[in-house]
Formats: sequence, C-alpha cells, structure tokens
Amino acid sequence: MPIPNDGLITETNRQYYEGAQGFIADAGQTTFITTFNTDLIFGSWDPNEVDYALNNFKLYTSPNGLPGSFTEYTSAYTVDKNIITITPALGLGIYVVVQLKSLSGGNYATTEAEKAYGSTVEDNYGGYAYISLNDIINNFMVAYVGPGKLIADVKRTDVIFHAKRGLQEFSYDTLKSVKSQELTVPHNLSIPMPQDYVNYVKMSWVDRSGVKHIIYPTTLTSNPTQPVIQDSLGVAIQDNFGSNIEGTSITEERWATNNTDYLINNIAWNGGAFAYGYNNWGYGGAYGRRYGGDPEYMNFNGTFTINERENKFSFSSDLVGAIIILEYISDGLAYDMDTKVPKLAEEAMYLHILHSILSVRSSSPEYLVQRFKRERSAALRNAKIRLSNIKLEEITQVLRGKSKWIKH
Repeated sequence: MPIPNDGLITETNRQYYEGAQGFIADAGQTTFITTFNTDLIFGSWDPNEVDYALNNFKLYTSPNGLPGSFTEYTSAYTVDKNIITITPALGLGIYVVVQLKSLSGGNYATTEAEKAYGSTVEDNYGGYAYISLNDIINNFMVAYVGPGKLIADVKRTDVIFHAKRGLQEFSYDTLKSVKSQELTVPHNLSIPMPQDYVNYVKMSWVDRSGVKHIIYPTTLTSNPTQPVIQDSLGVAIQDNFGSNIEGTSITEERWATNNTDYLINNIAWNGGAFAYGYNNWGYGGAYGRRYGGDPEYMNFNGTFTINERENKFSFSSDLVGAIIILEYISDGLAYDMDTKVPKLAEEAMYLHILHSILSVRSSSPEYLVQRFKRERSAALRNAKIRLSNIKLEEITQVLRGKSKWIKH
C-alpha cells in the first residue's frame, strides 16, 4: 500500500529557488542521489545525441566549487530512479552539481550551448500549491479504503476512473484550468486548436504596447462542416464507396478574401489598434460604426469563427500577422497521472471519489449515498469560493469609481 502524501516540504531552498543540488565526491564514489520533488528525466549523456534534449537537467563538475569553474559533464553516465551513476569515479573532492533546466540555463551554464535547454524545462516554482492526481489516488486508498472504513474494498482502477472524471468536471467551472497560448495569425488566417482544448474562454490580439484587445466571434459568416460537391442538378456527388464527395468551402474562401485589398492596404493604426470594419456589398464603408448600429459588430478588433470541420480558429483578414492570445479550458487530463490539482480543492476531490464509488454500488444504503452527495456539493462549493481568488482590496479599488460624475 502506498504511503500517503504528507504535504511536507522536502526540497532545500537551493533546490527550490536555484533548481540545483550539490555534492562533494568521496574517494571512489560513483553514485549521487538527487532529492528534488521532480524526477530526473534522462535521454542521453551525449549532447550530440537527439535524445539529449529530453533531459530535464544538466550535470556540472568543478575541481574547487568556485563560481565560473563549473563545466558541463559530458562523459558517460546513467540515471535510474533519480540516482546518477558515473563510472569511473570522479575522484576525491570533486564538486558535482545537478542543475534542473531553466529558460536562462541556470547559474552554472557558461556557454550558449549549455543554455540550450531542449524540449524539457523544469517548472519548479509554485508546486507546493498543488498535489498530483496520483497522490490523491494514493491518499484515498489509504484513508478511505480498508476494513472498518466506509469502503471495505475497491479496485484501484475504479478509483482512478472516478478521480479522472472528477478532475474533468471540476476543471470546467471550479479549478484553475484555463490555459493560454501566444500565437501569430498566419497568412492562411487559421490556427489549430490546442492539443488539450475543450472550449475557449477568450480570444484577444496584442498591440504594440502589450495591451490585449478582445476579439469576438462573428455571426456574419460560418464554417460549413460538409462542403458537398454537387452536379448540375444540385444532387450531391458520391465516390466509389457511396459517400458524398467534399470540396473546399466557398463561404470560407469568400470570407477570407472579403475586401482583402482594402483591409490589408488601408488598415489605420490608431495607437496600435486596428481600425476594423466591413466594406463589402450591402454593408457600406462604416458598417457597425454608425449611430444606432448593432453592438454585435461595433468593434475594431476583428472577428473569428470556429471551424469545426478542420478543428481550427479562422480569423478575419485584418488580423493577419497579429499576435493572438488564446485562452482556453483544458480538462486537466491531457498528459499523465502527474496532473496537478490545487490543494484548495483536494478535499472536494476525495469526497467526489467517495460519493461516486458509493453511488454505483447496489449494496450502498441510500441515506449514505445522499449524505456524501451533500458533503461533496458543500466541499465543491467551498473549493469554488477558495479558488475564486476574491481580494477585498481589489474589489474596493474598483468600487471607488462608483460615485464618479458623468459629464454630458
């Protein structure tokens, strides 16, 4: 049975802030055991190998430990369960530093090659605010399952299933599950949905001052999910397998080239903002910008649509080359069991798993199921309040403007 996570800080200040752990080699010593909260990921010791980029750490040695004397160790070594083995031994008194990768290369990188961090960078800060999904499952098995407890016996796979489902449901409206990507709109005016995308929260473009401007979806056009090819009589044409033949969308092509020359060549930059408007048939040169216009179209920030056929976001042509901030919701299960759950919602996760297991068992008394249904709802409500991050000082700062006089 796994030992439950006790929530204690195990890293030293140096390990946390610097992302480094140092050793002084004894005579004949060949192994060095790291104690980071993060497991070492090892691809290769050779910088010339492709798998070297998979490492989430670098290894440095120095004869005296003085600043500037460390060089990256690029001779053969192995890593197994956070134990680094160097053969032959380095020798008595040699200083060894294991540096988790960071965007700056860490404090021991002296060349640009050493600062090349590859594809795996350690994100070491703020981890104490979270608990991994794997730890939640281990803790639940210890605290809630066994003789004399509410659940006498349950398969670990069942607990994993209910834990994942709980994390998904919590991610939609409770947990801090909003992620964001900074992207540039290419000339094809489309960007693919993120790999772990569930729904979008906000779309913005960034001006020269770094200020965000919200982009709203448009209802003026749409992205057909089935652009069917027809014959001269309007009948859909099928292939050899009996399925309709699909082509490119004429609607999308017309929208993408909607007055392109005007939009690209006559964009007015006013303080770094797009002067956006339609100038197509039936709209006139100031559609959505006149007195009494429809507020849905009264913006200068461009528009976007969601292309469900290609699973992409499609943008109006005046946003070509713009820097886009895409904020979206993930279900929290995109990668592995090391998914982080805020500790402020930890109790709600336990009660969700407990209620879910009891509710699907035919032998569970109904009063017990209802009891933990109420406790789960209360814990989830508390988690929402805790994670809402409401600060009284920030609210009062905004409310100070409630009595301002509006001049006519």
